[in-house]
Amino acid sequence: MKENLITDFLKGIWVGGTMTVPGVSGGSMAMLLGIYDKLIQAVNSFWKKKESLVFLVVFAIGGGIGMLLFSGSLLSLMEQYPMPLKYFFLGTVAGGIPVICREAKVERFSAGVLLYPAAGILAVALLSLIPSGLFSPQEGGGAASILLQILGGVLTAAALVLPGISVSQMLLMLGLYQPVMESISGLRLLPLLPLGAGGILGVALTAKLMDRLMKEHPQGTYLVIFGFLLGSIPELFPGIPQGGELFVSLAMAAVGFLALYGLQDRKKAE
Repeated sequence: MKENLITDFLKGIWVGGTMTVPGVSGGSMAMLLGIYDKLIQAVNSFWKKKESLVFLVVFAIGGGIGMLLFSGSLLSLMEQYPMPLKYFFLGTVAGGIPVICREAKVERFSAGVLLYPAAGILAVALLSLIPSGLFSPQEGGGAASILLQILGGVLTAAALVLPGISVSQMLLMLGLYQPVMESISGLRLLPLLPLGAGGILGVALTAKLMDRLMKEHPQGTYLVIFGFLLGSIPELFPGIPQGGELFVSLAMAAVGFLALYGLQDRKKAE
């Protein structure tokens, strides 16, 4: 039990830390680390099971520490070595694909094998079409503005739960990144209350929906998640490095792949 909590804490650090990188999905990292199902179930049962509450608290503390630790160092590395680091994250995504395929349990070819991933890719693409600034927090806004902000919070929270969509990416798509960062840095938290309320509602609704889908339609759900992952790759792909940086970037991609693939092999052995 103690070892599991330590592992959950360390995974929380990694998931929280990688969420500070634009384009990297916390849900995807949780999926690739083999902790996604446990998170969804815990969110839906923490008021019934003490173990779920303890797990969420440990994971959340790890996530918070990860964001604090990574936000400075990782973003600094992103500025100095953007290509190698982005290739490392591309490698981790590639290293996690086998676990998605294994969970989907595809034994024979069917139309769904193509249609479900296509639906996931399409969903990510459609998000980019949302008008920028539609959900921006505004002081003194009317009822319609508040409702839009709550909806924006729900959509942002969905990025916390759904693999393949990063929170920073969602905030940028919704035109919320700059106003939210400005409100936080200026300690103007009142305009963020509707977004926060929508965020809490969004996490609860999305987690409940994902839990049900994974129980009743596991193969289709995992294939859609696979589509989310594929749809998010363009956000991570920085282009082709030039000169010696190409070899460093490919090496970092290999390290990322082996790191995630090794974690899955260890989890499977356990």
